[in-house]
This record gives sequence, C-alpha cells and structure tokens, in this order.
Amino acid sequence: MIKVIAAFVLLSVSTVSAAAQEHFWVQVEAQTALTSAQTRAREYASSLDDVHGFYLGDGFYGIFIGPYTESNAETALETLLGLRVIPSDSFVKDGRRFQQQYWPIGGRAPEPAQLPNTPEETADPVSQVAAPSDETVAEARASESALDRPAKEELQVALRWAGHYNAAIDGSFGRGTRAAMQAWQVANNEEPTGVLTTRQRAKLFEQYNSVLEGTDLRLVRDDASGIQMQIPTGLVAFTEYKPPFVRFDPSAADPRAQVLFISQSGDAGRLVGLYEIMQVLDIVPTDGPRNLTSTGFEIEGISDDLHSYTSVSLEGNDIKGFTLVWPAGDDARRTRVLDIMKASFERLDGTLDPAIVPPSEDQSIDLVSGLTVRQPTLSRSGFYVSQDGVVATTPEVIAQCDRITIDRETDAEVIASDAELGVALLRPTTEIAPHGTAAFHTGTPRLQDQVVVGGYPYDGVLSAPTLTFGQVIDIRSLTGDDRIGRLSILPQPSDAGGPVFDKSGAVIGMLLPRIDGNSQVLPAEVNFSLDATQIVALMETQAIPATMSDTVAEISPVQMTRNAADITVLVSCW
Repeated sequence: MIKVIAAFVLLSVSTVSAAAQEHFWVQVEAQTALTSAQTRAREYASSLDDVHGFYLGDGFYGIFIGPYTESNAETALETLLGLRVIPSDSFVKDGRRFQQQYWPIGGRAPEPAQLPNTPEETADPVSQVAAPSDETVAEARASESALDRPAKEELQVALRWAGHYNAAIDGSFGRGTRAAMQAWQVANNEEPTGVLTTRQRAKLFEQYNSVLEGTDLRLVRDDASGIQMQIPTGLVAFTEYKPPFVRFDPSAADPRAQVLFISQSGDAGRLVGLYEIMQVLDIVPTDGPRNLTSTGFEIEGISDDLHSYTSVSLEGNDIKGFTLVWPAGDDARRTRVLDIMKASFERLDGTLDPAIVPPSEDQSIDLVSGLTVRQPTLSRSGFYVSQDGVVATTPEVIAQCDRITIDRETDAEVIASDAELGVALLRPTTEIAPHGTAAFHTGTPRLQDQVVVGGYPYDGVLSAPTLTFGQVIDIRSLTGDDRIGRLSILPQPSDAGGPVFDKSGAVIGMLLPRIDGNSQVLPAEVNFSLDATQIVALMETQAIPATMSDTVAEISPVQMTRNAADITVLVSCW
C-alpha cells in the first residue's frame, strides 16, 4: 500500500520554540513557500482555533493544530478527521524539533493548558523574522552566532547550491565560507562584507527553496516494497508495480520526470545483475559516472534530454534503492529534489514480491519490467580479424554514431575505413580476447561453389550468429569490378558486414549491404561480397597481420557453425 504523508525534512535554520519542543501537534499540511503557507494557515484559522505554523527546515513550513499533551493529540486527530475539517493524511507530530514560528504573526506557541489566541492578520511574516536592512556587521555577527551547528551547515549547503561554496559542509565559518558569503552578496547587489545579515540569510534561503515550487514534495510510504521517501508528487504519480520496480510515472506537469522505487531480495551476484540491467534502460543515458561495489552501486546518466540518478544498496538479503529521472538543463531543481530524496530515503521491512502482479501477456524483449530498453540506431554484422579484437565490418554501421559497440558490450573506435570498397576496421577500446579470428583464403573461388555467410539477422534479436547458405555466381560485380563477387543468397539487412566462408571454413570475403538503384530493383537473391584480398590489404595499412588458410577440405555443418560463432560479432551504432 502506498501512502502519501505531508512532507517535511528536519533541518535547523533558527532557534526552536520551547513550547514546540515540549508538546504534540496535529500536522495538517506542509508548504514549500512561506507565502503559500501563510495563506493556507489563514484559511485554516478562519474556521479552526489553535492554528500555528513552524519552519520545519529545508524550506518547508508546517501548519499545525494544537498544542496538546500526547494522549490528547491522538484524540484531537480522530475528532478532527471525523469532522472532515482536516486532510485525511494529517497526523500527530512531536514538536521537539520544530524551528522558528511563523504563524500567528509575531506570536509564540501556547502552553497546553492555555487556549491559543486567535491569529491576527498583520504584515508579511518575513518582516517579523528578518533583521532591518541596515543591520551592522557586528549585529550580523551577533545574530549569526546564535545559529546552532545544523543551521550553519544548512547555510553552507544553500551557498553551495547557489554556486559560491565548494568546501566541506562542517558548520565552521572559515575563509572559504566567508568568501562564499561575499560572492553571494556581490551577486545579489549587497555590500560585500563576508557576513550575511539575518535579512540576507532569509533571502538566500528564499532563493534556495523557490526552485521547489510545483514539485509538491511529499513523504511516500510503500509497504509492498519496504521503502519510504519523499518524492515530487507534483510531477510524478504512482502507476504500477513492475518488480523489481515501483513506478511513479510522469504527470502532465512535466512528461520527462520519473521516479522508481527499487526493491528485491538477492545477494551480491544479483546486485551486479541489476547494475547491468539498469544501464540498458532508456532512462539511464550512457554518459555519466558509474560506481559498483560489493554492497551497492550508483549510476548517473546524462544526455541532451535526460539526467538520471540511481542509487541501490545491499543490506542482508535486501536490495533496495531508487531512480530519479529529470529533464536535462534543470540542475537547480534536480539537485534540490535529489538531495531531499537521498536524505529522506528509509528502508522498511520486506521487499517487493515478484508475484505482486500476474505475468502480462503484453511482453516484449525491448522491455524490462515495463521500461523501454535502449536500442541502437543501426546494427550490422562484423568479424574478428586479429587476436587483439580488431573487427572488419561495413562502414554503413559507423556513420554518425555517438558510440560504436561490439556485441553491445564493448566500445570500439574506427581505425580505418574505405567507403568506396565498403569496409571498415574497428578496434575495441578495452582489451578483449576473441575465441577465434578469420583465416583468409585469397584465391579465386569456383563458380557455383557453396558459400556460407555468418551474421546477426533481425538487428541482433538472436543472441548468436546465424548461418545463411548460398552460391558463388560470378567473381565480378554486375559492372565488372573484380574486387566484388556476386552471390545468390537471401540474407537480412543486418547480416551485412558478416564473413563469407567457403566450404573449408576459410573467409573469402565480407557480405556487402544491399543497394538498389532508384530506377532498378535487383532480385532478392542477388547480393555481393567484397573479396578477402581487399580486406587483407586494408589490414596491412594498419600493420595488422592477417591469418591465411590453404585448407581445401570441406568441414561439417557443425564445425562451420562453431567457426562462425567464434569470429562473428554484432556491431551496433548508438
């Protein structure tokens, strides 16, 4: 069951009222802007007595009814809910960690035995808590010294968010913090004293919190997954369980924001499997830092459209975490929301039951738990030509790519390409050891001899290469080019770039992409192969020695399948 609770984050910004520390309250709302909190408190006060408001830290302003003794608070909550005069998610809150009171204006919380005064409408509450604009440096230092350590740390956090502070959050106002304060003052047309007045601190926090407008951060408890945390309910809403995910998909406010709760049972091996799965999802762009340990991982994905963050940890046999997906270019809000989500994340008992929803009939290999798997823009075949993993393929698959991969796992770079002949060489960016490499035969093939093409048809849907059988029809192209042979064979488009084997298992060429003219369409079985001599020549320009074969004995179909599986690869453009 998912329950949304009024949101708050406990961060100190000012001295806590003694009465608030000692008593219990019914919390009815929390707002992220002081003006909206004041408006809502005034609305409640028009029909209810005992309405009060306190800062809850991190830009949240709570609205409360009370105070009460602990036992009376529960009774009051039941009574007010029964009368339907407060929201259904209202709850009892201990006031010990409340901060500065903002409502009633200029008032203070009453003792439980007293009846609270009816609030009066006066000036903006900021003017009640802020110092005069002409506060001297000495007065500013005095007001600053009254801040406790958490309040000072929060001030450093706000300065860091504003882009002026990059040192430790330690609550110690040294040279770095003073320089940051001075930089903020300059940026905001204030006298650069290096000491923020009370008014300036309030202005900084107003800026710091204003980016949360519209996010409607609320504490969400999901007992099914055993996770509780604050999420931007103004931008996302619960849609479904798709183990191991609880999905909160975008609302109309921003179609690119998304939150996932991640919850499953498992060990370190399953943690690694989840780490690999997350990186193939569309919502996790390929660029950005990654970090995997034996007890957890973090993945940050950054693209022109999205900026996502995933954090998962293993405790005992419980794997839990979350993902936040946010539109790119909105770092100010994303950073604030992410910080709040991290601080509020809490592990509850239990993990998400894989059987919480029945298997869907609408399944697809392009989906993982209902989330789209990232797909390449183009896939073709290729084959290993050297022991260090150099691959020969068609240049068709490398044009306009941000990233090229071998078997969708290993990144590769282009080291040579001949667009006229239609061949390219790729080198993996990390060390790999192929099971086998092409053994070339550069002699002239016999007409009508059987040939076999190894490739990945259907854009790599199949996990292993497939053999397609055909015949040599001509040792020249239709235009008489003796570097290109004509085959009678029926491959798929993504077989292009794959090795062409003779009956002995030697590579005699590479299948070229099918290109039909604007006014002429060739029969489907007419396809072409680049002669092995041209591939070997391109390898020589890169000082890559080729393995040659003089074997003529025919091998079995089983051995042919093994040869193809050892050297044929899937080349993808992303």
